[in-house]
Amino acid sequence: MVFEKLFEHLQKQNRMQKPSLDLQILTLPDNPGVYQYYDKDGKILYVGKAKNLKKRVSSYFNKIHDTAKTNVLVKKIVTIKHIVVPTETDALLLENNLIKTLQPRYNVLLRDDKTYPWICIKKEPFSRIFSTRRMVKDGSEYFGPYTNFKTVHTILDLIKELYPLRTCNYDLSESNINSGKFKVCLEYHIGNCKGPCEGLEPLEEYQKQVNAIREILKGNFKESLKDFKKLMNNYAQNLQFEEAQKIKEKIEVLENYQSRSTIINPKITNIDVFSIVSDESAAYVNFLQISHGSIIRSHTLEMKKKLDESDEELLELAIVELRERFQLLSKEIIVPFELDLGENIKTTVPQLGDKKQILDLSIRNAKFYRIEQLKQLQIVDPDRHVNRIMAQMQKDLRLPSEPRHIECFDNSNIQGTNPVAACVVFKDGKPSKKDYRHFNVKTVEGPNDFASMTEIVYRRYKRVLEENEPLPQLIIIDGGKGQLSAALKSIDDLGLRGKVAIIGIAKRLEELFYPGDSIPLYLDKKSETLKVIQHLRNEAHRFGITFHRDKRSKSALNSSVESIPGIGEKTMTTLIQHFKSVKRLKLATEKEISAVVGVSKAKKIVDFYKTN
Repeated sequence: MVFEKLFEHLQKQNRMQKPSLDLQILTLPDNPGVYQYYDKDGKILYVGKAKNLKKRVSSYFNKIHDTAKTNVLVKKIVTIKHIVVPTETDALLLENNLIKTLQPRYNVLLRDDKTYPWICIKKEPFSRIFSTRRMVKDGSEYFGPYTNFKTVHTILDLIKELYPLRTCNYDLSESNINSGKFKVCLEYHIGNCKGPCEGLEPLEEYQKQVNAIREILKGNFKESLKDFKKLMNNYAQNLQFEEAQKIKEKIEVLENYQSRSTIINPKITNIDVFSIVSDESAAYVNFLQISHGSIIRSHTLEMKKKLDESDEELLELAIVELRERFQLLSKEIIVPFELDLGENIKTTVPQLGDKKQILDLSIRNAKFYRIEQLKQLQIVDPDRHVNRIMAQMQKDLRLPSEPRHIECFDNSNIQGTNPVAACVVFKDGKPSKKDYRHFNVKTVEGPNDFASMTEIVYRRYKRVLEENEPLPQLIIIDGGKGQLSAALKSIDDLGLRGKVAIIGIAKRLEELFYPGDSIPLYLDKKSETLKVIQHLRNEAHRFGITFHRDKRSKSALNSSVESIPGIGEKTMTTLIQHFKSVKRLKLATEKEISAVVGVSKAKKIVDFYKTN
């Protein structure tokens, strides 16, 4: 019954009106990736890559293009989809895969059957190592793909310089070698090969070289760098500086190349990847289809929560829906946790390695999709956005009601001088600056933050009760257990314990402390609840420190002006109001001061600061 209701709701969501193009562009991420344009009928028009998705896609719509074809393309675009990837190189590879798979109408350059090159270690006695565009499933190892042929040639040249391997295509089986079927060629005589065809090099020694090359291709060439430097130094010692420079350039290129790609991996074939990211109101399921080691499709599904369903239930439902919609027939799927999908489907929950990387990529895309939907919701329906955040905060902080009205306190003083405190107010998750209050600490002497917090909280809520103003749903104290305990004294004295929720936040680890609980609560660093609390804390600190600085400046000005002979209290007040600080008064000219307090008093002030 639960699944039937969810499935009906899912179908309804799929028929919902899509957001406008402006809104889709506004919420795109600033990350590398591949974008896809679709027309009103859902037919793909164009696939492109970008270092920054938002900037690249925006450039299509903010100008008139030189070519008529591009202008026609832009007019037809209704929907923009995208896939976020770790690097620009991955974006280039994924673009190539999608264009060849989807064959978009407006992509003409990459629709042929060409692909990026690989480096192959052939599965045979005395393995050959060469570049190829074709992958043959005969047990050989393939490394890449590479987006730059210069990198491929550099690697192969470097391997040739370091390791004398054969380049012939003879079948060097043991029987052929023993029968003397082959003879060494020119490569042997010039030192590029050690003659395995005549049995002059044992297979074990040759294989050691192949293993070293395999590590280089994997990117694990730390040990091999010693050989590189040795070769470079030998050239330099023999005064062959041009050759030494060539080796140095190759080493630099090799250190910078990306040895592996998440987008294409020949070890992973015909697998579907599913991941889920959820919050209080919805779940987002991302799906990646992998065919012959390449990502050929990505899709993210949003599912509204109606019955407090678990992630396991929602992901199972989404997998059934997506496999049916896209007619997926793969026998193995990668998921973030164990699921029961029947005997015919193998589920894998990877912990390390290539499959874990591809699962992480899927989770990353689900998270980005969720962020975009929330941004769109905030623009289109701000009330619904606020309601969602309030519900999330209530759940995360274990509150009896939504924290629509939150107040946060912070103290400011320097070694006990000019102690002040600030109270900032947030309503519906946003600052309500007209309700901000700052306090001069009156009953505390010396640097005692705990006593100051007790006084300020008491004064604040005593006045709220006297004026019959509404109490907040949540009070946040900037500080750990000590500050929280100090504030609780005032809450208890006023009889507000149990009527208002109160917590403390410690700055170092962002720990949240609750009354009577010695174990702090830790929220996800990226959670919206923690971001709202941090905003409150930072705003209270800013508001308090600004008030403290103003008070300190006026205090310094008071003490400075009071010591000037012939300057009374009324003149002092006028100077304070006008110049705000001692520094400004000292830097002012006699003419500027005389405009405020008259010529004779201005002369006294200027003469005093000249002599002191």
